[in-house]
Amino acid sequence: MMNPSTLVTELKIHQTVLEKTVEQSADMIEQITEAIIRCFHQGNKLLICGNGGSAADAQHVAGEFVNRFRFDHAALPALALTTDTSILTCIGNDSAFENIFSRQVEALAKPGDILVGISTSGSPNVLKALDAARALGLTTIAFTGEKGREKMGSKCDLCFVVPSVDTPRIQECHIFVWHVICGIIERTIFPQR
Repeated sequence: MMNPSTLVTELKIHQTVLEKTVEQSADMIEQITEAIIRCFHQGNKLLICGNGGSAADAQHVAGEFVNRFRFDHAALPALALTTDTSILTCIGNDSAFENIFSRQVEALAKPGDILVGISTSGSPNVLKALDAARALGLTTIAFTGEKGREKMGSKCDLCFVVPSVDTPRIQECHIFVWHVICGIIERTIFPQR
């Protein structure tokens, strides 16, 4: 049985990290939001990649744009590069796991698109995808934590960093920020709602 003090302790840590994140990153979050709005207004698409929990976030966020967040609207072009098991296993088996996202970027992206790499620490396959995106002239965005600040920041136009090295806290902040971004974008692009 869970000790109630554990829940309170975890909540306090979560609140502290989230408050620090908002305090330190409000401008960056605004810049990321504006970049994605421009991307959609110009008829371009959002590509998102990550591993594990970050893969789940990539899929979650793509779903918010393609389907809906708070209200029904026309679909927005967003694609999680984490969902096609045949492509992922083919590239992982025949080439290298490090190439699973970069090859998809090479195949699917065009200038004007955005690639978002989500990794709490700067995974090699996400870094390689960011390199491929830059080579193609995409805007590159990172969602990371302290361990990924330098690795991902050097490969991105915009880098959102949660000031923590604790993976669960970083992931919690990532999805909170994504929900804020999705809400702002939805209201901005579809103001009639």
